[in-house]
Amino acid sequence: MEQDSTPKVGDGPTAVSRRGLLRAAGVSAGALGAAGLLAAPATAAPTAPAGRPGRRRVPPDQISIQLYTLRDQLAADLPGTLAALRRIGYRRVEHAGFVGRTAAEFRAALDEAGLRATSGHAAIPQPFDADAWRRTLADATVVGCRYLAHPWFGLDANGQPIRDPKVYQDLARDLNRAGELAARAGIRFGYHNHQLEFVPLTGGGTGFGILAERTDPKLVHFELDLFWTWRGAHDPVDLFRAHRGRIRQVHVKDLDADGNFADLGDGLIDFGRIFAQAREAGIEEYIVERDDAGTPPRTPADALESARAGFTYLNALRY
Repeated sequence: MEQDSTPKVGDGPTAVSRRGLLRAAGVSAGALGAAGLLAAPATAAPTAPAGRPGRRRVPPDQISIQLYTLRDQLAADLPGTLAALRRIGYRRVEHAGFVGRTAAEFRAALDEAGLRATSGHAAIPQPFDADAWRRTLADATVVGCRYLAHPWFGLDANGQPIRDPKVYQDLARDLNRAGELAARAGIRFGYHNHQLEFVPLTGGGTGFGILAERTDPKLVHFELDLFWTWRGAHDPVDLFRAHRGRIRQVHVKDLDADGNFADLGDGLIDFGRIFAQAREAGIEEYIVERDDAGTPPRTPADALESARAGFTYLNALRY
């Protein structure tokens, strides 16, 4: 059996890997389409309905990319991959570690390419360790991050969705602790979801609901992953309205008819409909990602094309 070498969060019963989260996805795209909230597959950036010309757009300087999308290329050629992203049009990125470099070395590579790592993914220590988290924040400051997000959660030690509300209550407590230290460091701290936060808990409710209720809005915002929110059978617009001003970042990735990843514009999600509510949500960054980019049968070259397709789509989108 292939060993799962993807990064893990924590070392206790809630430690998870991103590959485990991919295996755990269980909501069908057919069920989502039945709700009538997904668009038909598109071959070009959608426009507003006839008679209502789209005048709004995603600000180009707010388009970013999660570098996990290009993990293989970055490991093989960090400066060349960063330069390619800048040629595509990206001005900012979201890091997922420093590809074997120190924070200072990674920052130097970004500067050379003309990019800014305005955001990053970094797991809070579990159990919470304030000194370790301060070291993470210090690295984020060196790199230049304005935002930092806890990247994933939701599986127990057996790879099953967490259904115990207390686990989420404890996580919310630690997120508040992390957010307070981040605020002191001048960094906005957020939580990035997958579909597991929407699994019904024992006694009712969801993990996402607990996190929204028990985290301090001044200390913890949400980086809403639009793909995984749909896979969790929730409409992002409903979450925008329920949590006004708390969704400062979104991960923008598309969903195909089988419930798998797709390049932006090739799938079913109506991003124009979602982004029309951006002000209500509080969105400040639109972060392109494709989790399976570079994973067989896809190749590293496919990952770069996914990055190109994502920027092209968002830059052309009118709504």
